[in-house]
Amino acid sequence: MDCSIYTGTNNFMDVKFKSSLKKGHLTNLLLIVAGVVFLALMAQVAIELPFSPVPITGQTLGVLIIGSLYGARRATMTTLSYLVVGAVGMPVFSAGSFGLAKILGPTGGYLIGFVIAAAVMGIFAQHKKDRNLWHALVSFAIGHTLVFACGLTWLSFYVGVDKTFQLGLFPFIPGMIVKTVLAAGVTSTIWQKS
Repeated sequence: MDCSIYTGTNNFMDVKFKSSLKKGHLTNLLLIVAGVVFLALMAQVAIELPFSPVPITGQTLGVLIIGSLYGARRATMTTLSYLVVGAVGMPVFSAGSFGLAKILGPTGGYLIGFVIAAAVMGIFAQHKKDRNLWHALVSFAIGHTLVFACGLTWLSFYVGVDKTFQLGLFPFIPGMIVKTVLAAGVTSTIWQKS
């Protein structure tokens, strides 16, 4: 696997750590490992809902931030690595869960949506859409929409189309708004302070 992921794009890591990322595979590998650990920690911030198979977690916030800071290629590799690590048995998913059954289960669409959202957030970052608070808010709202589009589509096969929004979207809208604002605030602030 080629871990030299410096692409010369406008994401935060490539701009701020250009010389390190150009030189070696180790820096990129460490960033991917750090991203996987960060997502695993964010997944442990979980609130199980008794009426839904989908928990409220901090994962989406982590995915949006990683996508923005890492750029499309590195963020995609990070989120794919996260899924692989969880699939092979490391307790990195919500509430310490793991296994391929988790990816294939009712919440699997959200997990797959993480990869897509991280890639799109990375593309937005490469076009400097995370440096201004208002652009970042729009970008991260789109990222959330992608995660939920994948998650709801997959969930509908388990709970039926008639219950999908009730169990997989409506309870999560307040958190989605908070996480979108937080992610936008974090990334735009990082750019302003650096």
